[in-house]
Amino acid sequence: MGEQPVSIITCDMEGRIETFNKGAEEIFGYRADEIIGKKRVSLFSPGMVVLGHVAGWLKSASENGEHRTRTTFVRKDGSQLAAEVRITPTFHDGIQIGYCGRSVELLDVDPAETLPPVALATRIIRVVAITRLPFLTATWLPVILATAWALQGGLLEFNALSFGLVFLGASLMHLTANTFNDYFDWTSGTDQLNNDYFLQLSGGSRAIELGLISERGLQQLATSFLLLSTACGIALMFTSSDFGLLWYGVAGACCALFYTAGPVRLAARRGLGELAIGLCFGPLMTAGTVYAMTGIHSTEALLLGLPLGLLTTNILWVNQFPDTPSDIAAGKLHLVATLGLKRASYGYLLLAVVAFGTVWWLVKSGIMAYNSLAALLVLPLALYTSWRIITQFDQRELAMSCWLTIGIQFMTGVLLIGGTYY
Repeated sequence: MGEQPVSIITCDMEGRIETFNKGAEEIFGYRADEIIGKKRVSLFSPGMVVLGHVAGWLKSASENGEHRTRTTFVRKDGSQLAAEVRITPTFHDGIQIGYCGRSVELLDVDPAETLPPVALATRIIRVVAITRLPFLTATWLPVILATAWALQGGLLEFNALSFGLVFLGASLMHLTANTFNDYFDWTSGTDQLNNDYFLQLSGGSRAIELGLISERGLQQLATSFLLLSTACGIALMFTSSDFGLLWYGVAGACCALFYTAGPVRLAARRGLGELAIGLCFGPLMTAGTVYAMTGIHSTEALLLGLPLGLLTTNILWVNQFPDTPSDIAAGKLHLVATLGLKRASYGYLLLAVVAFGTVWWLVKSGIMAYNSLAALLVLPLALYTSWRIITQFDQRELAMSCWLTIGIQFMTGVLLIGGTYY
């Protein structure tokens, strides 16, 4: 009987695999050339373990010099195994550069016995990860802004039912876009080629990759969101006896579905994807909200959404930077890939300047109230973030700029909503 294999795997601070020994090949069923530089160590753990435990294990290893635990791993063929793992930090010139995991299979132990417990918080995080719920603010802000603007302008009296249907329907359509986006990025092979994403921001949810949901399950979830959003739109149309809202709904559904779905695949059309995001999360959202609640097609309501649409485009823009190499390999030629990272970094600055310029113009034109100029208080942060992106467009520090961009859009939206009251 031969000696029991020992798996030794090293990775960088992002979890990208750098070495994969023969013992790892025997235990997990992958060849080293399939793994090194192409996959992350999260591949070997069930998704709920990754969400609930792995970050804590790595933190413990960094702080204490090692972390030992029993856990359940997943082989290439999908079967599970019980194992004991020892995680230690790796260093270069005194600076931590990654981790080393040494694992031994527990041959006589049922994998169910070593599976770490799943807390309620982890189950909630799973839902958040699959749907990317935090990004719904990109929908909520223009809907609330348009409603507040119409109320202050005397275009409508508040109707809780109508507002609720608009808010819920728009949110469900956004969830449709999120889940279909992940589904088609997976089925097209884009996600499998992407090993440079910054978790929680770029690279999509990675829900299928982590085993949080199956490919078929994600497709069914996306379809359910689309049907529920459609039901909200139908209820609105019958409530108001006005079927003009149908065109806004069709536009939203087409953008949600065909942003990454073939053969249209807007995200791969050298700027059409960015244009679709800017319109859907800006002018179409504000104009559609006003029309749904008043029955009025308003050019002013359309223009009202320009600042938030541009700032939401910047969220997409900066998150495309780390994904660009794999997107190009998968034929997903968005505008950042077309321009190249260096030139695209200045594109972020241009979008930010134009976004805040439209706030000033909308106030000057009388479409927004004077108090809306308070949104310009966010401009210095946008300029600072632009500088960070221009100087760090190909570095890991770009992740902070991704977070800052979300904050810029959120703070601007809140100030614009507050500025409608004068």
